[in-house]
Amino acid sequence: MEKIKVLFICHGNICRSPMAEFILKDMVQAQGLASQFEIASAATSTEEIWNGIGNPVYPPAREELARHSISCEGKRAVQLKKSDYDKYDYLIGMDTMNIRNIEKITGHRGGKIKMLLEYTGSTASVIDPWYSRKFDDTYRDIVTGCKAFLEYLQKQGKIEES
Repeated sequence: MEKIKVLFICHGNICRSPMAEFILKDMVQAQGLASQFEIASAATSTEEIWNGIGNPVYPPAREELARHSISCEGKRAVQLKKSDYDKYDYLIGMDTMNIRNIEKITGHRGGKIKMLLEYTGSTASVIDPWYSRKFDDTYRDIVTGCKAFLEYLQKQGKIEES
C-alpha cells in the first residue's frame, strides 16, 4: 500500500502547520501507523524564509509541543510549491486565507485541499497563536482536527489496522 502523503499548510510554517505536522506524526506513531504516512508542513508565504533558509518553529509553539512530549527538532519553514499538489494526497490549510493562497500557488481548487477543522464537520479556522498568543488553544484545535482526519481515513478504508 502506498503511503498517505499529508501536507499541513499555514501562512509562515512556524506555528500552526508545524504543530499539526508533529502532532499527527506523534499520533500515527502511537497507533503503530507511522510507516503508512509521509507527513510534512509548508508556508504559503516567504516571510519566515531568508536566503532560502527557513526559520525554526516559533519558540512558544515549540514549547507547547514540548509540554505534550512532542519534539519538532530540526524543522525549518519551507514554502509550498505548485508541484506539491501532485506530490501530496491531502493539502490541509488552517484557515480560509491559507486555502485561497494554496489554490493560487497550486492552481487547483477543492479536491485534496481542505481546512483541518473541516474533518470535524466545522467551517472554523484553527486559531492563529501568532495573534491570539493562545498556543494551548491552537494545540487543542489541531489535536481535534488530526483525530477527526485519522477517523476520516479509517472510514475511507485508507489506513491498514496494525
